[in-house]
Amino acid sequence: MAFVPPTAEQLGLYLGLEEIAGDRADLLIEQAVALAQSVVKPLPDEGTAVVLSVAGRAYVNPQQVSYETIGPMSVQRPTGSGGLYLTKADKAALKSLAGRGGAFTVDPTPAAADPSPSWPVDDSYGPGLDYEPGWGWV
Repeated sequence: MAFVPPTAEQLGLYLGLEEIAGDRADLLIEQAVALAQSVVKPLPDEGTAVVLSVAGRAYVNPQQVSYETIGPMSVQRPTGSGGLYLTKADKAALKSLAGRGGAFTVDPTPAAADPSPSWPVDDSYGPGLDYEPGWGWV
């Protein structure tokens, strides 16, 4: 099944808003999908959660104001404020949902490998001869 981007109505439901500006929400969702596809392409079906999170952040707080005082007016914005962005957690979630990242094992042994010794075997040495403790095979 292919990824289906969320709708403006789903974004409104996600944010708990009764009314939502449809055109603005559609634009933010479209841009959030494009950002997510810069990390993982094609997007997994469960990527909707990350897209809604990214679009929701931008819809609710478009200038990313992190501090605000009403009287006598004070606002703090981070450097390069505004716009959509993916957090490290968003990127990690997308990779995890796509089945990428995490621990894995690589077996370097060729499929046609033979477990027998690759050096010439000396039949005159080892079991079949007399073993003397401390001296070995004689």
